[in-house]
Amino acid sequence: MLCHTLREVFAAPFFDGKQSFNRSRSETLSVLKLEKSGAVATLTIDRPETRNSLGEEGDGDVFAALCGEINADRGLRCAILTGAGPAFSAGGNVKAMRARAGTFAGPGVHIRERYRNGIHRIVRALWGIEIPLIAAVNGPAIGLGNDVACLADMRIAADGAVFGATFLRIGLVPGDGGSWILPRVIGMARAAELVFTADTIDAQTALSWGLVSKVVAADALMGEARALAERVCRQPPDVLRLTKKLMREGMTTGFDTILEMSAAFQSLAHLTEDHGEAVAAFFEKRPPDFKGR
Repeated sequence: MLCHTLREVFAAPFFDGKQSFNRSRSETLSVLKLEKSGAVATLTIDRPETRNSLGEEGDGDVFAALCGEINADRGLRCAILTGAGPAFSAGGNVKAMRARAGTFAGPGVHIRERYRNGIHRIVRALWGIEIPLIAAVNGPAIGLGNDVACLADMRIAADGAVFGATFLRIGLVPGDGGSWILPRVIGMARAAELVFTADTIDAQTALSWGLVSKVVAADALMGEARALAERVCRQPPDVLRLTKKLMREGMTTGFDTILEMSAAFQSLAHLTEDHGEAVAAFFEKRPPDFKGR
């Protein structure tokens, strides 16, 4: 179902005029929370007062630090990304755009640098997570929020989620890399329809378009995400990271290059203790016990 208005997407608190753009450092740091439970990391975009808007000063530093922490923790095998409150992420702060404040203040060359060193750092950090990433889309994922969801390897949605690449509606281009990632997720024709019309789509349409792989009731979303993460976590962790790297490179690299990378990565995999454990478990008809060695 196509939605032709954003009125239902952006609730009043996002536009009520009460939000200040001059955040303290502690407020900025609260944009993202990291929790670890066993081998699963959960990242929560935590700015519900602005529908989890992104792009404030310091956001890129926070995302880079926490995503780097995930990569450095060899005990983690899967990550989940979700949003606090009723939204996944409403993208950039439109009120700040109107006021030409924060990220959107000053001349164009300064705005460009804030995109490159701020918003783009968010995108690069999420794209650079080495373990499989699941987006649990709990509500509206609009503009930058939609593109952030697309950076995940897998996406599941609550039945009330809404998706949109609505940049043109507010007179902007996809400024965060969405013109590259969205066609790779849903194909060029679907991506063009979503971008050029600036329409939003509901969760069931997102499912039929391949933007998400499952739609569940809102109260079941995190349970479904964790269940999926647990299935991922059953795999050998180092080989899991190598496999994600291969799949990512396969999006842009030629077939011959991928074959060379596959041979190199496979030679490493053959020499891991986890490979030996997997083969032994296969013949002994028991679950493997992977150690990441």
